[in-house]
Amino acid sequence: MSYRDALREALREALLADPRVLLMGEDVGAYGGTYAVSRGLLAEFGPLRIRDTPLSELGFVGAGIGAAIGGLRPVVEVMSVNFSLLALDAIVNTAALYRHMSGGQFGVPLVIRMATGAGRQLAAQHSHSFEAWYAHVPGLRVLAPATVADARGMLGPALADPDPVLLFEHVQLYGTEDELADDAQAVDIARAQVRRAGRDLSLITHGGCLPLALAAAATLAAEGIEAEVVDLRVLRPLDEATVIASVRKCRRAVLIDEGWRSVGLAAEVAARIAEQAFWDLDAPPVRVCAEEVPIPYARHLEQAALPSAERVVAAARGLLGAGTGGSAR
Repeated sequence: MSYRDALREALREALLADPRVLLMGEDVGAYGGTYAVSRGLLAEFGPLRIRDTPLSELGFVGAGIGAAIGGLRPVVEVMSVNFSLLALDAIVNTAALYRHMSGGQFGVPLVIRMATGAGRQLAAQHSHSFEAWYAHVPGLRVLAPATVADARGMLGPALADPDPVLLFEHVQLYGTEDELADDAQAVDIARAQVRRAGRDLSLITHGGCLPLALAAAATLAAEGIEAEVVDLRVLRPLDEATVIASVRKCRRAVLIDEGWRSVGLAAEVAARIAEQAFWDLDAPPVRVCAEEVPIPYARHLEQAALPSAERVVAAARGLLGAGTGGSAR
């Protein structure tokens, strides 16, 4: 099953299981979704539950918040994380704060799905990774499914959450495929996941960077270096226990994030490692992040701006060889 098909099956299952669930967003109906995730759902469930909206992120995200407060379970699709900035007030100043500002009387059981990340030559206004911005905000749960199983299994628990949940789907993952059991279970949306066990260093990442972390680990394994790969997958609240346990075992860490290095998610994870596992480290953590530029359109420049398996391997070799960390650029 592809990542795209897993998302569609999760949506279909949710729509069948609960009449309060609806999907809304730009082109989710007749067009079948910008990335074809909702293809066929309009014919099966009709326009009351698969709702095409005007091109106004602030408008339809706000409508989704109102629907959630009113008792429905809306799934709102935002075409690109860059466009979610047009709805920032609704997400951050309303959805995230409503339980707090109502004294716990009301929640906003809303799921917002966003395409994120680069690698498809969609240029700067369609290619950034703003997960860290939202992971900064109390009141939101932020998820980044990186596998087919997580794409299939995260939506159900997200819809069951009484507060808003943001799902970040990396554009490079939609076409990836994997085996998925017929009895695939819901995913624990509170825990990180160790995707590959190791002993020599921890590669800590999420979302679209997971495949390159696994590729880097395979390259390092051929050199006798066993890297442990930790998929954060839950960006708020961070599962510190899994991260710290891995770092204490491996004693070195490379943090891989497609977001910018300055004030980014990798910096937050590095700070928590320093706070909780400083004396377990043999070297400072290293960060492999996107270059500090808007994502370029030209393919060779786009690829140069993004983390790569080669950059991760180089960072790991430097960390193990010199024993002096730093920042991999």
